[in-house]
Amino acid sequence: MTKQQGLSRNLGPFGSDAPLVAVSGIISAGLLRTLKQAYQLSWDGIHGYSHWARVRQNGLRLAGMTGASADVVELFAFLHDSQRRNDGIDPDHGKRAADFIDSLKDVHVRLSDEDLQLLKHACACHTEGLTEGDVTVQTCWDADRLDLGRVGIKPDAQQLCTCVAKHPEIIQWAGTRNRAAPALSSGPTDQ
Repeated sequence: MTKQQGLSRNLGPFGSDAPLVAVSGIISAGLLRTLKQAYQLSWDGIHGYSHWARVRQNGLRLAGMTGASADVVELFAFLHDSQRRNDGIDPDHGKRAADFIDSLKDVHVRLSDEDLQLLKHACACHTEGLTEGDVTVQTCWDADRLDLGRVGIKPDAQQLCTCVAKHPEIIQWAGTRNRAAPALSSGPTDQ
C-alpha cells in the first residue's frame, strides 16, 4: 500500500470512493458532483475535499462569532481551491475559482448580488496574505488559514484577520483537526 492509499483510507467519509451526499442546504450533492468532475487534483489530496470540509467547519465556527454570512463562508470552503492545477504554487487558482463561480450561479450558487461579490473576492484574493476587508471575507480567509497545519505550518495570529481567529484556543482547536505532523512550523505557503 502506498502512502497516498493509506491516507485515503484514513479519510473515512471524505475518501474518493465515498458517495457524494449533501453536506448542508448550501453544499448540495449536485454541487459536489460538479466540483468532483471539475477538480483536476486528487479528491483526497491536501487541497481536496477533506481540506474543504475542515475550512467549512472552521468558517462556520468563526461566522457564529464574527457575524459573517454563513452561506458565503460555506461556499468559499468548497470553492476556493476547486480550480487548482497543482498542489504547489498556483498563484491564479483563486482567480480561476472566482471565475468558475459564474458558471455555478443560479444552479448551485444562489446568493444575493452582494454576497456573490464577497464570495468571488474571497476566492480571488485568498492567497494574497491580505487581512483587511469585509468581515465575511476575513472569516473566509481565516477559515482557510486555520487549516495550514495540514501542511505542517502553524497558523500565525498576525496573518489572521479576525480577533476571534487570532485567539490561541481557536488556533489550537483548528490544529487538532487536521492530519499534519505533530511538530508544526511557521512559514509561508500558497494555500
